[in-house]
Amino acid sequence: MPTKKLAKRNLTFKSVTPEMWPDFEALFEEPGIQDGCWCMYWRIRRADCQRQYGAGNQQAIKAIVESGQAPGILAYLNGRPIGWCAIAPREATPTLDRSHTLKRVDDQPVWSITCFFVSKPYRRQGLTEMLIEAAIAYARDRGAHIVEAYPLLNEITKLLPYERYMGIQSTFERVGFKEVARRTDRRPMMRYTIQPVKKRYDHDSPPLDE
Repeated sequence: MPTKKLAKRNLTFKSVTPEMWPDFEALFEEPGIQDGCWCMYWRIRRADCQRQYGAGNQQAIKAIVESGQAPGILAYLNGRPIGWCAIAPREATPTLDRSHTLKRVDDQPVWSITCFFVSKPYRRQGLTEMLIEAAIAYARDRGAHIVEAYPLLNEITKLLPYERYMGIQSTFERVGFKEVARRTDRRPMMRYTIQPVKKRYDHDSPPLDE
């Protein structure tokens, strides 16, 4: 029997500010690999991430949040945090540039989606796709023109399910991402170009402030 999809109208999305930290913490303390990484994998050197795995990474991401740098967005259902998407300017995740497969394609400024986590009761209900859409809107509102992602190729998702934390190619394709580079047989580099909002004019009215 197909899994029922979540209704987008019942969801809200919020950036992780200091006020939202308790919600982020509650979500990441659910059992799973995320409660050791705390989404620091692409933010610091591999050895440092491994050395401070667990409480050390938790304190590191908390310090980032408290500094005013929102590392991503949370999805809420009835006031409860149920999903996470890491979205930030690529400069916030410098380890990407240390990867020979995910190093920069060009010099264009981009925002990067590097991680998802969905609470177990809400998986396979379309939440990742809605998180991507919300992440695009979040980046757009902060001046981004390109959003980049590094999902797992469709054909190997069954072989490597633990690597799905960066998403799956087909999910990004449905939202409108296009492949721009592939340096590995596992992960393409994909981009979504944000189209500028066109101002609307009325014959007898000034431009709308959008």
